[in-house]
Amino acid sequence: MKNRYSIILFALAITLASCRKYVEIDPLSTRTLKYTSDFRNTMNNNAVLEGTYSYPILSGDDIEITDATRQNTLGDILGNVYTWAPKYTSDSQSDADWDKLYKTIYVCNQVLDGVLTSQNGTEAEKQRIYAEALVHRAYTYLVLVNMYGKQYNAATASTDLGVPLLTTPNLFTKLNRASVEDVYKQILGDLRTSISRLPSVAEYNVRPAKVSGYAIFAKTYLNMRDFSNAALYADSALALQSGLLDLKTYENASGTIPVRLLNPEIIFSKIANVAYPATSLSSDLLTSLGTTDLRYKLFSDLGSRFPRQFSASFTGRASTKYMINEFVLSNGPTVPEMMLIKAECLARGGKTADAMSLVNNLRIKRFTTANYVPLTAASASDALRIVVEEKRREFFGTGMRWFDQKRLNLDNDFAVTKNRSFKGVNYTLQPNSNLYLYPIGDKYILLNPELQQNPR
Repeated sequence: MKNRYSIILFALAITLASCRKYVEIDPLSTRTLKYTSDFRNTMNNNAVLEGTYSYPILSGDDIEITDATRQNTLGDILGNVYTWAPKYTSDSQSDADWDKLYKTIYVCNQVLDGVLTSQNGTEAEKQRIYAEALVHRAYTYLVLVNMYGKQYNAATASTDLGVPLLTTPNLFTKLNRASVEDVYKQILGDLRTSISRLPSVAEYNVRPAKVSGYAIFAKTYLNMRDFSNAALYADSALALQSGLLDLKTYENASGTIPVRLLNPEIIFSKIANVAYPATSLSSDLLTSLGTTDLRYKLFSDLGSRFPRQFSASFTGRASTKYMINEFVLSNGPTVPEMMLIKAECLARGGKTADAMSLVNNLRIKRFTTANYVPLTAASASDALRIVVEEKRREFFGTGMRWFDQKRLNLDNDFAVTKNRSFKGVNYTLQPNSNLYLYPIGDKYILLNPELQQNPR
């Protein structure tokens, strides 16, 4: 039982070694975090802090991998993710997303534990670094609880299992899972504490600011079905940042689309842990998208960019979003997401015309002048359907659809059964199925028996 309380969340020995050098007596060649500049350098480590989830990219219904060659290249873990299997990993395999996300939590906790008493820095510098760590931690817990915990439901959140809630850099602690409610309370508390200590907009979108805090607030309240607050914070984010790319500008020059650090749409840069090189789009997503949508033209292709991943007979379309000028997949908060969150809240509040105005303000940037036709809604419920569909079109291939699928299961109109065929076997995902909860890796439970498995 020696390993019972070992925080095996990061799992890889190299990860533990790199973290533990800050909590043990260091060799002469290294030193502990001591100066404010040490903590600033830690928070500038985008290799750790910018990364986020990747498995949900394969789980959502905007992706449909029917090509046999591509199916065979997925491997066992990704094949399990794609088919919503009861287990993803064996008792000797690591969960890459779990490891990455908890490593981010650990680094944030290191900073929060020491920056305010660090040396040779101004109080304003220390407070800003402290606030940045809170925002990164809040966002990371929002991702974790929505991957591995139940969907927030006010009636059951106090007893539903969330994820281990670690708020100190202690590597030896029990890993009991906090309730979904407690995780959300931590997220909201971190964000509230951070806002007053941050500038309105950061120098670079990888660094937290008020605008990113407001955006995460909006995402959090949307998941809590607190649509009034979700709209309020989406508005606050848009008041600080509202830039949109006009895709007409790039129709014949996709290579000039701004990289993520220069992209005016990206509020808080987060990128997938793994940018899967050949995620083919589902037939119903392609039907919804249509061939005149510039997102179809610019962000999907016939697989020619990844010829080794597909068979010669592949006739679908592969997602290439955000992979034109740099091989990363951006899936953090953006201006379009804030617009669509606000539009959803307006539609749910019966404000049909206002909701459709926001949708069309986005869509006019996604078509040539000749092909643009504004959408109309006959009712608030019709507007809500259009908003949900537009969000699916805007963010295909990023993994965001999976979180919306899970969240929208609480709405009867959107709770539908999903089906997939993989290597000759059919798989089904029912609305509100326990398979919407990602399994906790057996490896971690064996080492930490208090870490409860999700129902399967």
